[in-house]
Amino acid sequence: LANLSFLHNLMKRIVAGVDEVGRGSLIGPVYAAAVILNKKINKKDFKDSKKLSKTKREVLAKYIKKNSTWAIGFASLKEIEKINILNASLLAMKRAIIKLKKKPNLVLIDGNKSPKIKNFLTKNIIRGDQKIAEISAASIIAKVSRDKLMKNMSKKYKKYKWDINAGYGTKDHLKAIEKYGITKFHRKTFGPIHKILSLKKN
Repeated sequence: LANLSFLHNLMKRIVAGVDEVGRGSLIGPVYAAAVILNKKINKKDFKDSKKLSKTKREVLAKYIKKNSTWAIGFASLKEIEKINILNASLLAMKRAIIKLKKKPNLVLIDGNKSPKIKNFLTKNIIRGDQKIAEISAASIIAKVSRDKLMKNMSKKYKKYKWDINAGYGTKDHLKAIEKYGITKFHRKTFGPIHKILSLKKN
């Protein structure tokens, strides 16, 4: 009876999933999404956004947005440089959670770190984007939102191919940095960028 009561209470809970994207990128802000799925939403195609094609991600992102309560939060390049990428990622998550129009009873967060946030019950789930539909949905929305920004930023900086690499340290991106230098959007505290700047000083 006690177990049935627990399950009943769990089912009545409003659960939000949270994930970030762009933590390993060499440019721009880090994004996070928080998602509360509607009860009747079809979750069968939800998985880690990195394991989905671009087209599939975009289709699912539209479907999720129509069938959930969701919010995007981000931390700027300036904030990343000031407080480091881990703390900036947690700040982006916190902002996404606070922006939700419906307050969740439980917030499930991908990974092993949670933002400090008052009046919210949070729980970390390692590889949550592969296990929990709400976190997978957050992963998809965050990825599609940030990719859209990368595509727009790429229009003025076509040589770096951010529309393809999303600012990550691919061979093409690193070659472009070596050839054309860094832009105002590059994270100067990140290893590859910091190394290039150090070599130039010497």
